[in-house]
Amino acid sequence: MRKRYDLEHVTVTTRVDMVTVDRVLLDQLYRSRLMTLREVAESNDLAKNGSVEVLRARLIRHLVLSGEDLSWEGIQALNHEELGAILKIFGIKSSGSHKERRQRLWLHLNFDSRRMRVEYLAEMEREKLHELCQKLELPLTGTRTVLMGRVSGVLNSQGRGWGQIKKSLKRNGLSDIDSSDRGEIISKKDQEEIVIIDVSDEKIDFLEPLPLHVLEDARDTLISGISNLDNRDSDDLKKISERIDDLERMIGTILNGHGGRWSEIEEDLLIRLAERRGWPMIQESVRTRVLLVASRLAEEKGCSAFTSQKNESDKTDQVYRILNSSEAMERIRSKMTEAEQILTGLR
Repeated sequence: MRKRYDLEHVTVTTRVDMVTVDRVLLDQLYRSRLMTLREVAESNDLAKNGSVEVLRARLIRHLVLSGEDLSWEGIQALNHEELGAILKIFGIKSSGSHKERRQRLWLHLNFDSRRMRVEYLAEMEREKLHELCQKLELPLTGTRTVLMGRVSGVLNSQGRGWGQIKKSLKRNGLSDIDSSDRGEIISKKDQEEIVIIDVSDEKIDFLEPLPLHVLEDARDTLISGISNLDNRDSDDLKKISERIDDLERMIGTILNGHGGRWSEIEEDLLIRLAERRGWPMIQESVRTRVLLVASRLAEEKGCSAFTSQKNESDKTDQVYRILNSSEAMERIRSKMTEAEQILTGLR
């Protein structure tokens, strides 16, 4: 069955029927935080595990593009224009060759970009690497190391084109959505049912414990690749990894006290609290990795890059928006890059 995508109106048509993308729902999914997305997933009987970006991709797939076959076989059947349209709906990079678009869409739907790193591939069994190469349309011959190198090549070439929506969508949503429409998310579980979610008045207890697998991932990130560091840094990270539960509680306490905001101020406060508790935080490489893990845990808890209780016209709110769009986010990206270099032994 052939499909045609009208990019201007972001609609999908088939010979049998026409399905219009719910742009109000899509706008909400772009802008909502983790806790809100989990509520939407639960109301639609969908799995609510995973990071905010993984969960957002799952919701877009099942709620906004529910009529589309986005299995590997379905992706292979899409033409160049169709792939570009779907990638735009997911809010990620839509340019590139036909094969690059297929690879990017498959990765976005099936993996967490924060975990898909060299160290993750190094722990993967050869059979799974072989299957991953097949899905990414790569040669299947060669040793386990060769297969890992091919997958790494795809990940490097795709860069930041998948795994997280564009900053402008997360910050502002869709430009053609009226502000009066924002605040409702339609549940596709029942076409006549409407789930009202008022994001602005949402109260979150950031001390609520995270799932065990999230803490395990955080602990693994702290100690991954420490053999490439000197003995002091390795020992310090091992000690901190044993107190991952304490780290989570400190982050929750800070988020509760700062209205759910996670920025440079909150990071500095975390470092001071950890040092008061006797944590070995002197080395810059240790602090960088701890802050990387802390940012991820804060995001899992549903933090925002900024929080303001004031009216939209208040100048203070405008300052927070500027911080969110520039300095704070750039600082987080810089720290993530430094940590990745440490993990891969480049430093």
